[in-house]
Amino acid sequence: MDIIKAYAEEITLQLDGVLGLEKVIDLIEKPKFEEQGDVAFPCFTLAKELRKAPNIIAKELAGKVNHPIFERVVANGPYVNAFLNQRMVSKHTLASIIKKGDRYGSMNFGKGENITIDFSSPNIAKPFSMGHLRSTVIGNSLANIVEKCGYQSIRINHLGDWGTQFGKLMVAYKLWGVEERVKKEPIQELLKLYVQFHAEAENDSTLEDDARAWFKKLEDGNEEAYSLWKWFRDESLLEFGEIYNLLGVHFDSYHGEAFYNDKMDRVINLLEESELLQVSDGAEVVDLSEHELAPCLIKKSDGATLYATRDLTAAIYRQETYKFEKSYYIVGHEQSLHFNQIFLVLQKLGYDWAKQLVHIPFGFILKDGKKMSTRKGKVVLLEEVIQEAIQLAEKSIAEKNPSLQNKAVIAETVGVGAIIFHDLKNDRQNNIEFSLEDMLKFEGATGPYVQYTHARACSILRKAEYEDTVMNGLNDSSSWSVVKLLMEFPAAIERSFNYHAPSQIAKYLIELSQEFNKYYGNVKVLIKDEELESRLALVKATTIVLKEGLRLLGVNAPHEM
Repeated sequence: MDIIKAYAEEITLQLDGVLGLEKVIDLIEKPKFEEQGDVAFPCFTLAKELRKAPNIIAKELAGKVNHPIFERVVANGPYVNAFLNQRMVSKHTLASIIKKGDRYGSMNFGKGENITIDFSSPNIAKPFSMGHLRSTVIGNSLANIVEKCGYQSIRINHLGDWGTQFGKLMVAYKLWGVEERVKKEPIQELLKLYVQFHAEAENDSTLEDDARAWFKKLEDGNEEAYSLWKWFRDESLLEFGEIYNLLGVHFDSYHGEAFYNDKMDRVINLLEESELLQVSDGAEVVDLSEHELAPCLIKKSDGATLYATRDLTAAIYRQETYKFEKSYYIVGHEQSLHFNQIFLVLQKLGYDWAKQLVHIPFGFILKDGKKMSTRKGKVVLLEEVIQEAIQLAEKSIAEKNPSLQNKAVIAETVGVGAIIFHDLKNDRQNNIEFSLEDMLKFEGATGPYVQYTHARACSILRKAEYEDTVMNGLNDSSSWSVVKLLMEFPAAIERSFNYHAPSQIAKYLIELSQEFNKYYGNVKVLIKDEELESRLALVKATTIVLKEGLRLLGVNAPHEM
């Protein structure tokens, strides 16, 4: 039941063509206070057309609007405020949610078109640090959201798998590496070798020359260099895979920087043919001064290509391969200039689709107000943080519910979910303060709080041995607050899509959890009377929306905690 549309149709009918339906829909708003009604229509825009004061128009309209879903319609100054028939609307809403299940809130405005989403993108042979968490969880959630809106998501992990660091690693491995150790703990061992290389290179400058030589071998297709590079890459991906499994994240493509090595010449030729390349201090650039931006560097003076060249090549490859409707880049805000340049260069090449490329930036993770990158001089490893969160969750669950079955499995769900939810509840562009203790609390605006609310609702249904039956709806104020929020779920999804903001869904879930817990505190849900089935339907609908909302964020919803 689309309440806004029903109200707009009634208003439009009474206005007899003065305003069109779409315009009326745009004007309808939610009253500031509950006692003012459920929906409101402001009459200011009609004053000029009807040559009457807005409050007089409101009074006249209120007397004419008549529809069974409205209990009453009143003029409140210049507004026409409608109070919904709570029993009728709650009955229809709850039945609809229960029937649709996890399809509730699904939309089809994407019409099956593709959206490529470039996210996570860690560097090969380096630890998966906390710095990569934000891109990974924001990108994963946005992929879920675009699918909910009817698009196909193409999840791309643009790996940092090329560069001079591989020459350094090869030299270090040939001098000090042990195959068994690398196989046992690839990332840790490769990082040690990388650190050792830099320490030794301070006293032996020939090491840097050797590293350049090895990277040149790799670029030239030398068999030994290539097999070492592939081994480092494969071992890193295996380790990254364990983290992605913990986070519940998957990808459709792992084409990283190396994939585009043999495809960049074509793009450079396109830039030359379009007469966009200029020489500046020996380097080749595209001038962007008309956009008040620094030039986009395409080739260094020594002929080496840059990130910009690869990203231009990747964008063209993705359009040709996936024919995307939109293309998202989930990368920190410090790369904003880079992406502005890339998008403008593609537009200069005449690609209209370049206007559909979107950089979706985000802030830093902070610890005690400082960028969270090191702990006692070491990189903060995401996997260690996840394991710590799981251990804390298990301890908390053991205290709250010692007889719970599958404690370890539920602790993983809660620990991982707490980290993801804490990130996504914050506005994407803000820096966020990291505190495991805060994010694992079972009360307040946390993932465990929403998960616990879902588990509590599931417990009520188990006790009642709930089965979907005919119900008559509810009309008490406690249930109405929950029903109204349940009705807003599709709008929260649409907002999260429009603003590329999973936080819209996270904040909605917190509000729904709070309202449901208030309802649970005020109403004896399981008392056997004529409204029992309707109350259980409200509980069931709440579990459906909480579970699906959490899924869109990439968080699982346990049935017990």
